[in-house]
Amino acid sequence: GGSVGLMELEGLYRGRLIRRYKRFFAEVELLEGERAGEVVTTHCPNTGSMRAVCVEGCEVWLSPSDNPKRKLAWTWELIRLPLDPPGADGRREALVAVHTGRANAHVEAALQQASVSVLHDMGLADFARLKRESRVEVLLPGNDIPERSRLDFQMWPKEEGAASIYLEVKQLTLRESDGHGYFPDSVSTRAQRHLASLAALVAAGHRCVLVFCVAHDGIEDVAPEAHLDPAYAQAFAQAQAAGVEVLALGMQITLEESLSDAGQPLWRARLGLTRALPLHDARFAG
Repeated sequence: GGSVGLMELEGLYRGRLIRRYKRFFAEVELLEGERAGEVVTTHCPNTGSMRAVCVEGCEVWLSPSDNPKRKLAWTWELIRLPLDPPGADGRREALVAVHTGRANAHVEAALQQASVSVLHDMGLADFARLKRESRVEVLLPGNDIPERSRLDFQMWPKEEGAASIYLEVKQLTLRESDGHGYFPDSVSTRAQRHLASLAALVAAGHRCVLVFCVAHDGIEDVAPEAHLDPAYAQAFAQAQAAGVEVLALGMQITLEESLSDAGQPLWRARLGLTRALPLHDARFAG
């Protein structure tokens, strides 16, 4: 149910982040109901550095799982971050969806529902077929042997004989202290390879779109993070010059509380990509 193109996460528990460790784990203190004060180990579904997102002491929301085969019964879904330094007037806050495994589903929902007007403008709203996880072979400059790559989506336009369009999705959650959004949040040679693949596919006659799923509702514009990964920023500029298109879609996140039968406060989150965000040309100085 719910609004067009929005993902609903039901039955979330609110907690406080104690720490993230070994990349895939986080310790969270539950804050409400009979389990208030209990510290649980939760799966952290994010392979990035989570720079400026993994802020200890902040409120987080977890989804529980009753799957007996799972090692961990909890998954970290959301965090609420302060946007202003301590003591500042106004104390603005942002919600961030940390689950990078959901980024493709958010983008697919936006494509299927054509929920953002920019998708119509870019000719990405009306297609005959959309395929997930498309395998491609591309010949990169300087190589003799084609390289295999896997891109997130391949889209076939309705026009007869039109070349297919490749889309690669990246979740972006880094808002630096200058107020701008950036990708990646640590060195990513994989992301660089994806850019090179997209550029090679453009050279072969396809349209290619790099889609940033901006899962931080306090980010208003995005750019490559030259400060953390200069090679990625260079590859990004080269890909754009080669004709790779860039689309940044911003996420709307709403939370509402609902009581469970047993009096345990539970939360429902609604998440969806609802607007296009511009690219900026600021450089974060660090």
